Amino acid sequence: MLGTMSGVYKMETNALMVPMLTSWFSQFSIIMGHPVQSEDPDDWSLRMEVLKCLNQFVQNFPSLIDAEFGVIMRPLWETFVSALRVYELSAIEGRDDPHEGRYDSDGADQSLESFVIQLFEFLLTIVGSARFIKVIAQSVRELMYHTIAFLQMTEQQIHTWSVDANQYVADEDDMAYSCRVSGVLLLEEIINSCDGEAIDAIVEAAKRRYDESREAKAAGSSIWWRIREATIFALTSLSDQLLEVEVSKSTRDQLLNLLDRIFTEDIGTGIHEYPFLYARLFSSIAKFSSVIRHEILEQFLYAAIKAIGMDVPPPVKVGACRALTQLLPEANREAVQPHIMGLFSSLIDLLNQASEETLHLVLETLQAAVKAGYEVSTSIEPIVSPILLNMWAKHVSDPFISIDAIDVLEAIKNAPGCICPLVSRVMPSIQPILDKPQQQPDGLVAGSLDLNAPTDVVKVVHDACFDPVIRIVLQSEDHSELQNATECLAAFVSNGKQGLLSWSGDPGSTVRSLLDASSRLLDPDLESSGSLFVGSYILQLILHLPALMAQHIPDLVAAVVRRMQSSQIAGLKSSLLVILARLVHMSAPNVEKFIDLLLTMPAESHANSFAYMMSEWTKQQGEIQGAYQIKVTTTALALLLSTRHAELAKVHVQGHLIKSTAGIMTRSKAKLAPDQWTLMPLPEKILSLLADVLIEIQEQAFGDNDEDTDWEDLGEGNLETEEDLLYSVSATSSARPSYDQLNAMAKDQDDSEGDLLTAADPLNEINLASYLTDFFVKFFQNDSLMFNHLCQSLTADQQKAIKQVLSG
Repeated sequence: MLGTMSGVYKMETNALMVPMLTSWFSQFSIIMGHPVQSEDPDDWSLRMEVLKCLNQFVQNFPSLIDAEFGVIMRPLWETFVSALRVYELSAIEGRDDPHEGRYDSDGADQSLESFVIQLFEFLLTIVGSARFIKVIAQSVRELMYHTIAFLQMTEQQIHTWSVDANQYVADEDDMAYSCRVSGVLLLEEIINSCDGEAIDAIVEAAKRRYDESREAKAAGSSIWWRIREATIFALTSLSDQLLEVEVSKSTRDQLLNLLDRIFTEDIGTGIHEYPFLYARLFSSIAKFSSVIRHEILEQFLYAAIKAIGMDVPPPVKVGACRALTQLLPEANREAVQPHIMGLFSSLIDLLNQASEETLHLVLETLQAAVKAGYEVSTSIEPIVSPILLNMWAKHVSDPFISIDAIDVLEAIKNAPGCICPLVSRVMPSIQPILDKPQQQPDGLVAGSLDLNAPTDVVKVVHDACFDPVIRIVLQSEDHSELQNATECLAAFVSNGKQGLLSWSGDPGSTVRSLLDASSRLLDPDLESSGSLFVGSYILQLILHLPALMAQHIPDLVAAVVRRMQSSQIAGLKSSLLVILARLVHMSAPNVEKFIDLLLTMPAESHANSFAYMMSEWTKQQGEIQGAYQIKVTTTALALLLSTRHAELAKVHVQGHLIKSTAGIMTRSKAKLAPDQWTLMPLPEKILSLLADVLIEIQEQAFGDNDEDTDWEDLGEGNLETEEDLLYSVSATSSARPSYDQLNAMAKDQDDSEGDLLTAADPLNEINLASYLTDFFVKFFQNDSLMFNHLCQSLTADQQKAIKQVLSG
């Protein structure tokens, strides 16, 4: 409670506590000073309360306890070391904790494991404190050495994980609350705080524990492997830091030598006798694959392939799957081929036995195997695909498993010779689902629409699915179904192009279906999420069926504006603005007529659709995502301004934010006084947005540090009205494209072809820097009076950017 109060009542809480600190820490020292006893759970409970108090002191009152803190360090170490002895006897060596499940009056767990976790939590707080880390800096080596021992599997964990692979996978993946997890977190924090010194310490501690395990094994101990597994677990959990932190050559050599000895020696141990050690080896080998000898990696790869098909405990197969997922992509394909059919057979058996927790892991391994076995892909496709399709249908409502299954099918599809047989297998499964969508379980229709086919078999998919997909768009209220169906239609148009109209044998019917679908998706009363991908679909119609769409431009524009006005999702508005921008390009060189069209169309709460469109466009331009989208909208704004249409100046749009002078803005103030913006004429705003893009391109090209030098090199007098251009003003832009967006936009055309739905657009060929340079030069040359007038509203940086291109 005092810790909570200290944030607001610091002086009062400090004054209350200072007189009692010495006596408190004296009592804490007495309680922690004697060894932990296994038969005295009340003692653990008392120590837990002390640890909680100390934790609060370190977190909330560090300056007050500086002088007192050293008093409890030796007792704390005594508690830590003696707790390890009790924990080893009670939990690790199988003498069950008789007090497990013990709770205090508040319901807090009072078991031995909870006590140890609380101990780790306090040590973690100390290590994470710049003030107190120095207190234990001299003991880091011993602290790490003892911590590794706490990471050993308990008898309870061994029993649970031996019979329940699901729990093993869940605990490993989710890092469940336990001593093992708390111990690893402490080791990570020590390395983060102490860097190279801590790396030396963990390598030394791991070597000591490895040597101890060898001695225990030689002496005939049946549990020698536990400390070995804990050592490997510690090193693997810290693998990123161990490989990234700069350390001495001696330390790096010691680490690599230790790993080499562990993996070489333990691969020869009995897989049935020590299944958890084997599972840990398999899970760990890939983490260090960059520094492990190639021969050892190959040995483990073949051992993992073999283990998948053996009758071994489930944890071993889990570990083998993890190893294969990481090692197969880097393996020599020729060396793997002789084993690949056997591996597929074993994985299919495992797939049929897998439950929900292990299914993800098996599917991930199967995907790696498919990619590694492309040479035999046509042989495995008839075997694997039906199983995957059944599994996908069974788990379609589970996004993780269904996506994993689709990923494997995608890998099979990409394998040589597998596209056609896979599609012929998928279509009979999907068609009945899409024909009767109302009779399907939740998620099955949307999932079916997600199984898109590649270009060269799109007609096969079209013949089976086009009509059902259209019906889903026209009738469904499920946003997932509508989104996926829209993506399917976009793919049909993108791949089929003009030929799509004749595929069904009735071009007129196909045209009606495509237009009906667009009308439904642009319905202002449809939930916004259902229309989310309509922009991509309409764009394909414009790009690939331009003659058809030209007949319906007025209706399309009116529908787009209505859908924008009712949209609750910014991303939907942005995608629709891209459509309007593309229509601006389509109307060139008669852009004035497109503006005239918008002027005749009403828009709620605005003078006309043009006023509404430009109001939204100028607000959203800085939020538009994607290289293609930024390029299309930016150049369309330039086209609109180039018309110098008389109506442009009559439209006023959002300018810059008016800064509040009312002091700190609280939530209540913000509700009463929302942000206020200036209004500015549309031509000034467009020029401002274009200048912002120019600034981003110039910063990308020259870098902030070099920009002044470049300007110094420019000659003077290139512009007769230079003094007008540099006229000082205060208006600012409210948004501009991010550097990352423009960086992606500036790449070569080849880099943008990943988006197949926009790659075919000739506008992708535009070099935005050249386009804007040409625009500014022509604008200045054709109407310098208006140009200089608009430039007076720009910031100094915007004027400077324009001056550079005009002076070039």
